[in-house]
Amino acid sequence: MVFEEDPELGVVMVDEALVSRILLNLLSNAIKYSPDGGQIVLRLGRSEDHIVLMVQDEGVGISPETQAQLFLPFFRGAEVQHIKGTGLGLSIVKDCVDRHHGRIRVESTPGQGSTFIVELPFHPPDTPFN
Repeated sequence: MVFEEDPELGVVMVDEALVSRILLNLLSNAIKYSPDGGQIVLRLGRSEDHIVLMVQDEGVGISPETQAQLFLPFFRGAEVQHIKGTGLGLSIVKDCVDRHHGRIRVESTPGQGSTFIVELPFHPPDTPFN
């Protein structure tokens, strides 16, 4: 696994439990759906007013049809039915992102891996997190 962090990120206020769930689910999916020896990259950075978390893998990839339903509870794409799972992980991630008033999207091509991009509002350290 490769970890890349923007040195300009600085201190940010986030709900630690929500961000932990987001990262745990995205990283465990990247591991589960990647081939042995496949590279997984976690990037932490920022845009103008958001913290950006990106998890990139070299896994099976996700078809556009599957991407449209990816964050629904219990949904599992046809391409991963042979891999054990409940279909809850990404719906949990979406809920955590929504509670953080953020956004999540996926960029993926079947057979070429996936990149999940989470954007959470940036809260300066002196601002209470709601």
